[in-house]
Amino acid sequence: MDQQDKQKKKNENDSRKKEKEPLRFHLTANISILKKRLEKSTDIVFRPIKIGEQDAFLVYINGLIDTNAIEFSALEKLLKYKGPSLTFEEIEEKILTIGDVSKQTTFEDALEQLFDGNTLLFTENRDKVLVLDAKKFEDRSISEPDTESSIRGPREGFNENVGTSVSLLRRKIRSEKLKIISKKVGEETNTNIVIAYLDGIASSELVEEVEKRLDRIEIDGIFETGYIEELIEDSPASPFPQLQATERPDTVAANLLEGRVAILVDGTPFALLLPVTFWQMLQASEDYYERFYISTFLRWLRILFLGVALFLPALYIALTTFHHEMLPTTLIYSFAASREAIPFPAVVEAMIMEIAFEALREAGVRLPKTIGQAVSILGALVIGTAAVEAGIVSAPMVIVVSLTGIASFTIPRFTFGITIRLLRFGLMIIASVFGLFGIVVGIVLISTHLIKLRSFGIPYLSPLSPLSVGELKDVFIRMPWWAMRNRPKHIIGGNLKRETDEMTPEARK
Repeated sequence: MDQQDKQKKKNENDSRKKEKEPLRFHLTANISILKKRLEKSTDIVFRPIKIGEQDAFLVYINGLIDTNAIEFSALEKLLKYKGPSLTFEEIEEKILTIGDVSKQTTFEDALEQLFDGNTLLFTENRDKVLVLDAKKFEDRSISEPDTESSIRGPREGFNENVGTSVSLLRRKIRSEKLKIISKKVGEETNTNIVIAYLDGIASSELVEEVEKRLDRIEIDGIFETGYIEELIEDSPASPFPQLQATERPDTVAANLLEGRVAILVDGTPFALLLPVTFWQMLQASEDYYERFYISTFLRWLRILFLGVALFLPALYIALTTFHHEMLPTTLIYSFAASREAIPFPAVVEAMIMEIAFEALREAGVRLPKTIGQAVSILGALVIGTAAVEAGIVSAPMVIVVSLTGIASFTIPRFTFGITIRLLRFGLMIIASVFGLFGIVVGIVLISTHLIKLRSFGIPYLSPLSPLSVGELKDVFIRMPWWAMRNRPKHIIGGNLKRETDEMTPEARK
């Protein structure tokens, strides 16, 4: 079979796959086809009832419906009716008191509604089915996010129910401009996905691009936003995250007000924000809740320790291996004395300690919370002390690795922190071969990649590259709110003004 025949067969399969089977006119035919499709599914209930003189069936999935709502708002009222046959419109208007009622005409659409947790009502002599919205899922209660704790600010986070997450977002932004677009992705899972944005603030081209990329996804299942992130980002091979994952409704709301778009997925508490920039990864939610000079100090601290987390082990390796003349004489003697009995070169020392530190950190995450933190801390202390006493690594190397580990914890975004940890290993290797020259080459390569990187068409280093001086008010420093009158120009698609000119201290006097 040549390539043309294969493509023709694929197109035929795709067209058959898209065809939907219409519902039959007779009740027995509809129920028999439905039972055949749903055979060996013991959690699906087929409940025959009589609506006056009319035969009918209720079909629902046990555990996904609100039994009280079905019992008192539908079943009880349907069984009490004693009269001639009714149309769907009459059943909906005169008998049912349940909230949302709709109609479907194909088996595929009816099954989709059934697996969403809705109840199907089939009646005799109708080639349609009535869909009763009485879904009820067991939800995790709203709690503070573990990965994004804050000293000051809201203590609520999204949960796995996308409806609950949208309601939390609605509580933050009570405006008609907040638009919610629902989609389903996944051939088998039919996962509910929500696109949220502010009409008139977010760029319409950005919203269209997000919808286009989501519509291109053809996969059997979606269980977390990580699936979506990998399938729609601009540069999948880049180690840097091009979308921001967050559990905080206040973070999502604040970014929507800046013109960004959010993607929420049913089954996970993490929402995706796009587009993002490099500097956004160094910002925490409480930066905007504390006084501006405190937030500015914390940002500079994060930038400083970002450099420590990325370059300190590589610098130590380069200086102790190739560039002794750059160190003070007393420090050289101290390093030489501590390394006298060490059998490995500095790069091997660093690799041993860094890998051990990463393993302890991973073990601390996977262990139960009650013992995970204690194991990671005690493990680092015990292994570090034992390694020094055994002459495997030197004491300065333990100090360097410990400082590097502490520095990596100052990065607010987990995915960005992992990127820095991975790049650190590459810089350590190149520093062990070329010294400081290798570190400079590494900086050039990373900088070049960041300059070329895009997040939904937005330069990753915006507004520093390309330079926009007016937008640097919320990058290295956090200016007071009365000074940040405009939204970011490189993202915004509509209303640029964030606040009026009367908010300045002079105007308020």
